[in-house]
Amino acid sequence: MKPKCIPEIHQFPYRQMITSRWRDNDVYGHVNNVVYYSWFDTAVNGFLIEQGVLDYKTGEVVGLVVETRCSYFKPVAFPDSVTAGVAVTKIGNSSVHYEVGIFKSVEQQACAVGQFVHVYVDAASHKPVTVPDNLRDALVGIQR
Repeated sequence: MKPKCIPEIHQFPYRQMITSRWRDNDVYGHVNNVVYYSWFDTAVNGFLIEQGVLDYKTGEVVGLVVETRCSYFKPVAFPDSVTAGVAVTKIGNSSVHYEVGIFKSVEQQACAVGQFVHVYVDAASHKPVTVPDNLRDALVGIQR
């Protein structure tokens, strides 16, 4: 389901620059849809690592992606640089819902917007855990 209006960059508190690559384009001359999902993952996890709340090698708690979806508004193509904007839309007991916008470098309206859900689990057992306080504090900083 597409958003009622196309989100703008100011609606995303965290932003990360990403450079498209030659191999990101498909035979139709634009970035393939699967690349957007990689950008979502890169932006969300980049935020978590920058905040010091994700240790993907030795941490006791990790977020597993349980749901993603994307609405596309206009194409991106190599050699476009994009900004991935991230906002948290809901923090549950063990889950976090993110919205990620993909913007061409000089544009205010999104080319695509994705929803991305993490469920936080014990790294060893993969059983859901309560979102740790330090993670929750970081997420509140980009919540809308």
